[in-house]
Amino acid sequence: MEPEAATGSDRKRGSGVKLAYDVLRDEILDLVLQPGSAIDEVQLAERFNMSRTPIREALVRLAAEGLIHTLPNRSTLVAPIDFLNMHTYFDALVLMYRVTTKLAAQNHDPKDLSVIREKQQHFAAAVQAQDALAMIATNAEFHLAISEAGKNAYFTGLFKRLLDEGRRILRLYYQSYNDRLPQRFVQEHEDIIEALEQRDLDAAERLARDHAEQIVAQVQKLLVQGERLQMKI
Repeated sequence: MEPEAATGSDRKRGSGVKLAYDVLRDEILDLVLQPGSAIDEVQLAERFNMSRTPIREALVRLAAEGLIHTLPNRSTLVAPIDFLNMHTYFDALVLMYRVTTKLAAQNHDPKDLSVIREKQQHFAAAVQAQDALAMIATNAEFHLAISEAGKNAYFTGLFKRLLDEGRRILRLYYQSYNDRLPQRFVQEHEDIIEALEQRDLDAAERLARDHAEQIVAQVQKLLVQGERLQMKI
């Protein structure tokens, strides 16, 4: 049986869900909606001038991404940031930077390098514009393009999950520079690209590690203390 065509109200609800989801997701990631703050469906319905049904559907999508939590009493909160276990997140993140970049140096093809260069151009433009959300998004796209060049879908899937989960942490990172990211971090991406082009596995891993660990160190100044876990790959 062929699926029935969407009615006008279905299309309107679908667009309403996307609008509410996109706005709320950006506000959560940009820390406009603070971790632990309450989410009120009625207020959101009034704010977006729509029924509670698309609001509820948008919240379900946000919950699936771990950005909001629904408590047993049915109240809804912006998900807190798990500062106590942040060191384990950092360990996984740095490891994925290292292993995916090293694999990309080994396995990339010319088409991969073209995509990586394009993503780097987008990141550099976001840095120039001092657009923090664009910096976060384009940085993730750059490193995921590198991961895809490494030809290991399992690593890419894990890396994407880590980058998605860490977007609010990266927002704090950019805030620490008042959204004026030093140009040297753009150059670090260029250095990584050069190592990939040369298929220099050791340099690629070292540059990726240093790039990731300076992010970790900057965030740790704001949030946490602790020893780094060292691993060989």
